[in-house]
Amino acid sequence: MKREYDFSTAQRGKFFSKSANLNLPVYLDRKSLSFVSRLARQRKTDLSSVVNDLIKGDMQLAQVMS
Repeated sequence: MKREYDFSTAQRGKFFSKSANLNLPVYLDRKSLSFVSRLARQRKTDLSSVVNDLIKGDMQLAQVMS
């Protein structure tokens, strides 16, 4: 690694894209992971689908309660 870098010719935002889709990692505790893994196996689907379905259900519940 250099001691100093020259950014005088750098271009701000060169790789920025408004349409970029970021997939953020979500870390579940052991008990939650076990639960959603079991549901995913039962439904023959992936973890992301199960977690998304659970969150969507909670969102609907929260809207009804507010």
